Amino acid sequence: MKTAFRDIRDELRRRIIANEWPPGGLIPNEVDLCAEFNCARATVNRAMRELAEEGLIERRRKAGTRVRDVPRKQATFEVPVVRKEIEARGSRYQFTLLSREAMPAPAWLCARLEIPDNSPVLHLTCLHCADGHPYQFEDRWINLKALPQAKQADFSNVGPNEWLLATVPYTDAQISFGALNSDPDLAHHLGCKAGDALFVAERMTSFQDEPITYVRMIHQRGHQMTMRY
Repeated sequence: MKTAFRDIRDELRRRIIANEWPPGGLIPNEVDLCAEFNCARATVNRAMRELAEEGLIERRRKAGTRVRDVPRKQATFEVPVVRKEIEARGSRYQFTLLSREAMPAPAWLCARLEIPDNSPVLHLTCLHCADGHPYQFEDRWINLKALPQAKQADFSNVGPNEWLLATVPYTDAQISFGALNSDPDLAHHLGCKAGDALFVAERMTSFQDEPITYVRMIHQRGHQMTMRY
């Protein structure tokens, strides 16, 4: 009889609390755990993902999974849909696909996603507006090795983020926040001045260790993003 992911999660948690796997210790890989619990890799992956969300373990691609030296409470993050953000404010949403190009991945993207040199990718730039006013500039790269169907997808009316969420789940996400000074091109699209400080969110998502997408989302000054702990 196969084991449910909750049973695996609870047993792994018990081993960590009982110090069978000490802080900093390496946890057996997913293949070995699948054999031990007689289940699919996706089942073990979900159990491990929940433990990572609890802050008990740390998962790093190609480096394995370890027990955290200090358990950490992590923020709960749901990939936002900009259309829903705008409509929730009572505004009218508009989407414009600015550019689209299938190409070999540049060196910096290969390093960021840890994919082979010149891997095929799809580069998209988009503009999201609220009541006719620029709201977000989206600069997105999609790994065509992981999602070859993206090359033929129609992004003329539906943004790539919504298409991705409907097409493939994600098991891991990394997000960072920062600011940049607008260059003339961004100033043109966002209706601001060159040199203005803008809010930037960068996100990478993957599915079972396969990189899916990297995106930079650039907002007007004063934009806020909220997380729940």
